[in-house]
Amino acid sequence: MKSHWTQLLIYWLLPLCALLIPISATAELIGSVDTAFKLLGPDDKIVIEAFDDPKISGVACHMSRAKKGGVTGGLGLATDLSNASIACRQIGPVEIHEPLKAGEEVFSKSTSILFKKLHVVRFLDKKRQTIIYLVYSDKLIEGSPKNSISTVPIMPWRVEKP
Repeated sequence: MKSHWTQLLIYWLLPLCALLIPISATAELIGSVDTAFKLLGPDDKIVIEAFDDPKISGVACHMSRAKKGGVTGGLGLATDLSNASIACRQIGPVEIHEPLKAGEEVFSKSTSILFKKLHVVRFLDKKRQTIIYLVYSDKLIEGSPKNSISTVPIMPWRVEKP
């Protein structure tokens, strides 16, 4: 028989915690290029990743970012540089599935063992019917002003019939 506290945890607290976790896209590795040779461990790289917006269908984003190699990079202990670039495009009919919040996180990835993350956030420019994606990194003590944006004008999508 389950205790009162176990039931409370299973039926109330765990579902509540799940609601607090932000919905974020997962990235698919497309490819990479080496930028610096490392004698021990993997080389420094620029990786290219793709992800779809979880709340908007018909939009795909591609991001390039620096990834440190060497022994610390191979062990996941290195801090990646704050250099990142993003390009997002309309790839089908754009459908917004839920209300959007300005600056809502669409994607994030840890870029060091502690305290540094790469973020992609979304804004909607209603006047110009454009979705804006911003990529930047932050750190617990001091973030980086390096950033990149990509805009996706919401256009009618026509499918030609054969």
